[in-house]
Amino acid sequence: MASSTATNLWVLLGLGIAGVLLAAKRLRRPARPDSGAFITRLELLPPPQPPPPQARHPLTGLCFAIADAFHVSGYITSFGSLEWAKTHDAETQTSLVVSSLVDGGAMCVGKTVIDEMAFSIHGENKHFGIPTNPAAPDRVPGGCSSGSAVAVAAGMVDFALGVDAIGGVRIPGSYCGVLAFRPSHAVVPNSGVIPVAPSLDAIGWFARDPSVLRRVGHLLLRLPYADIRQPRLFYIADDCFEMSKVPARRLTQVITKSVEKVFGRQVLGHVNLENHLASRIPCLRNYSNGQKHGDSKFSSLLALSRAMQFLHKHEFKDQHMEWINSVKPAVDASIVGNLSDDLESTINSSQDARKEVRAALSALLKDDGILVIPTVLGCPPKLHARELSSLDYNVQTSCLTSLASMSGCCQVTVPLGTHDKCPVSVSLIARHGGDRFLLDTIQTIYATIQEQVDVLAKSNVSSKQAMSEEAAEAAKEKGNIAFKEKQWQKAINCYTEAIKLNNKVATYYSNRAAAFLELASFRQAEADCTSAIDIDPKIVKAYLRRGTAREMLGYYKEAVDDFSHALVLEPMNKTAGVAINRLKKLFP
Repeated sequence: MASSTATNLWVLLGLGIAGVLLAAKRLRRPARPDSGAFITRLELLPPPQPPPPQARHPLTGLCFAIADAFHVSGYITSFGSLEWAKTHDAETQTSLVVSSLVDGGAMCVGKTVIDEMAFSIHGENKHFGIPTNPAAPDRVPGGCSSGSAVAVAAGMVDFALGVDAIGGVRIPGSYCGVLAFRPSHAVVPNSGVIPVAPSLDAIGWFARDPSVLRRVGHLLLRLPYADIRQPRLFYIADDCFEMSKVPARRLTQVITKSVEKVFGRQVLGHVNLENHLASRIPCLRNYSNGQKHGDSKFSSLLALSRAMQFLHKHEFKDQHMEWINSVKPAVDASIVGNLSDDLESTINSSQDARKEVRAALSALLKDDGILVIPTVLGCPPKLHARELSSLDYNVQTSCLTSLASMSGCCQVTVPLGTHDKCPVSVSLIARHGGDRFLLDTIQTIYATIQEQVDVLAKSNVSSKQAMSEEAAEAAKEKGNIAFKEKQWQKAINCYTEAIKLNNKVATYYSNRAAAFLELASFRQAEADCTSAIDIDPKIVKAYLRRGTAREMLGYYKEAVDDFSHALVLEPMNKTAGVAINRLKKLFP
């Protein structure tokens, strides 16, 4: 009996341990198979197709998700907050934009996670968790419309809606590696969407396919189909790319090569956006004076960022502070920062800045220009990284997003592959009202952009190598200038720097040999020419310069061989012919 009892105890103990291990294993599994993108699953089905010969619904066959700031009849809109959900009733009407998409043939399949009260730009939500970025799982997905971007990036839906006040669609689009479109301000009706900052808010959308992005845009913007208009000029904002932590060449090379291939080199241009804004928006000085953060080199862009942040906080408080006060401390008070003491003056300056930046960009872009900028500062930050709470980081990130938010211009985020295993992107901006033009341009150029991304990836040239090659070319050009000015030693120093940066270019050695010849350093000249010929056996100048060096060193036969080789490569080369005749007369 005692033995049987002991046996039973051991069996129960074993079963208990097995249960604990099984539970632990289950806990290690992802809690949500949808990458944490969805808050609620639902189905809003489109109406039946019209009978022939009428055209099918324009979005037939597509499914989409919506950020949980859009109302759906019969569902509570959480606005990224459990406390908000607890204190609000189910909606009685569906958002106009959602209804339009369903009526257009698309099926809505769920509501997605947003940052708490759509206020942040990082994608971290203490109530619903952080959606997993499919493109970089150890990085934030970006916010505020994090769940919508994740749902598209993971292939769970064809497109998704989000809210963009200060970058809420564009930033997660960049971080998750998908297309993201912020339309011109107020062109898409926001009835049935919880406002964040009305003068900045825009309803945006994500997609992986540019044709889907365009189809959704044509329906929401109520655009008639028309002939595609060609861009007049693509302006590369050089100073904005200086702000990026990703090498500028990594971002601009793909765009410039794509534009050249599709539209021609003549449509490429460059602009210093800081100078353009500083000369046209004097009221931005009100935000630059006395500020601790930022770089004077980008004072206007930083000031525009601060003006946007002020409007965002001020209008957000107007909309929601009464509710926040009623539920404190359920909502973190830090969600809304302190406003300027000079409230009326700052409001007026911010509104003036908004009008003037729209005028400034309209003057630059006109009807058919496109501005190219980085979407964000660089790769998405790691989860819970310190920089996410850094004022400097948020201000500088907002420098880039403030252009479209404050001007009301339309902007599209375009993925450009990866850098350091993280998604990177650029953004194209068109004037306010240029939405169809921008959507059509992306439709035209997107395939070529992705081809160039693949070419760059297959080249196996690292960003560091590319930067070294670029710096080497710059050093060579400085050497050429010094050579023309007969500053031989300076030229040698510059060519030496170019060789250190990239030792596989024959011209660098050949040019340095020319400078050595001027200083009568014949052995160094001979050695450099030999290095050049080893790299490129057809470099005529290196044979001529080595021949000269060898002649001066008394190696006459070898000199004749070099000049003869130059003649083989260039039969009409007079320098080589004269040298051979001279040497043969002197040393028959």
